[in-house]
Order: sequence, then structure tokens, then C-alpha cells
Amino acid sequence: MAAAYAAGAANLPFGVLRGYDSGDLPARTRVARVICPFTGEDLAAVPALRPDVGIVHAQQADRDGNVQLWGILGVQKETVLASTRAIVTVEEIVDRLEHRAGGTVLPHWVVDAVSLAPGGAHPSYAHGYYDRDNDFYVAWDAVSRDPEVFEAWMKRHVLDTADVVEYRRSLQELEVPV
Repeated sequence: MAAAYAAGAANLPFGVLRGYDSGDLPARTRVARVICPFTGEDLAAVPALRPDVGIVHAQQADRDGNVQLWGILGVQKETVLASTRAIVTVEEIVDRLEHRAGGTVLPHWVVDAVSLAPGGAHPSYAHGYYDRDNDFYVAWDAVSRDPEVFEAWMKRHVLDTADVVEYRRSLQELEVPV
């Protein structure tokens, strides 16, 4: 996914990576083999991803729609740049971004909409705002392995909740923090 988003962001037809030569993943994804013209190495190529809409979460946006994120970024920047339109949810909207060392700023012209969503990275973390919910991830392992359990979880905690407040309340009712 990272190579595919990076290729999309760079407007290239595919991304290249090592691996994809064992296990069942090659049979479940679009992967082609290519030979590096410089080293002769056999590499995997994945088609570029260019979503219609990319949605990412960040720490801050200013009132003009510029977004700043920091910490372990993954491919959030690449997702925005590869997408036709981009929606960014943020922990807070500020009058002025205070540039941080290692922070990445997505300028307003690559962001179509910003939505205030405190806690929106849960169960992951937002660096400088809250930690990762490790108990959620441990419990999620069992939920995600069984289609019936997953569907029941989604119905109870997502589809049958009116808003994020009700969703969060539903998670507190469980014995495990899923």
C-alpha cells in the first residue's frame, strides 16, 4: 500500500518494492515482477493508487485549511497527494500553525475539506494528544477473525450508533475496550 500510494503521489504508473515472492499475498493482490534496469534485481511492482477521495487524520489545521501532522506519518501525505480530493480530520483547528521540527504541512490547495474530530485517530494514536489503545488492538484481533463477530460488532458500535459520542459510549459498555 505504501509503495502504491507513493507511486500515485508521484504520478507514476506503479510502485516498486522488494519481496512479494512468497506467501499467499501475491495471489490476493495485483503484483507484477520487473527487472531493475540498473542492477538486474527481480522486484515486485504494484499499480499506483489514485483514490477519488483520500481521508487521513492529523493533529492540527489552521483556519485556511493548511494541515500539520507529526510523529510516525505512514503514508498520510502520499494518500492526500495521490487522491483527487482529500478530507483531513484533525484533533484541533488553530488560528496559526506553529511549525514543528519534523512536522509535515499539507498546504490548503491539496486539502478539500477539514473536519474537527478530536480522538479521530482512535484506536491508533495522535502524537502529542493521546496514546495508542493497545487493549483495543488486542481485543480486535478476535473480532476481525470471525465474519459473524465482525458484523455484529460493526452493527452495534458503528451502524447502530447515531454519532461519535454514542460510539464512544458503546465501547465503554464492553468488558474489553473494543
